[in-house]
Amino acid sequence: MATGSRWDDTPLSEESFERRASFPGELGNVTSARLAAQDFLGALARASPPAGPESWEDILLVVTELAANAVQYAPGPFVLRLRRTFDGVHVTMHDTSTVRPEPRPFSPRTGSGVGWRLVGTLCDQVSVVVTRGGKDIHAFLPW
Repeated sequence: MATGSRWDDTPLSEESFERRASFPGELGNVTSARLAAQDFLGALARASPPAGPESWEDILLVVTELAANAVQYAPGPFVLRLRRTFDGVHVTMHDTSTVRPEPRPFSPRTGSGVGWRLVGTLCDQVSVVVTRGGKDIHAFLPW
């Protein structure tokens, strides 16, 4: 369950297309993060429809992958932030690990090794900022 900022039906003004949600880092929080992103995109789409039909799904997929990686590789809480930019959406995922994500070889047996490559492929830009308290992954996607 998300904690922190309230998610409600209040319409967002053009200046405040930004949302934040905190999660304890449990497996079910991956779905909760995706649903939080879906709510944000719904509000955004009412004010500013996406340029293409794939934009919505790409953003949800990136949020899902980043949340899943946070749960799997960075035990503890994570924070999702979504913000409208001039030409897209800025997704920030903060987790407790100071280890930078790296592409891993694909494993047909487990299906692992796809997520980080997928994030890099779908995003216009991805960067990682490591601090003593963990890391922020910044992903910019078209809208």
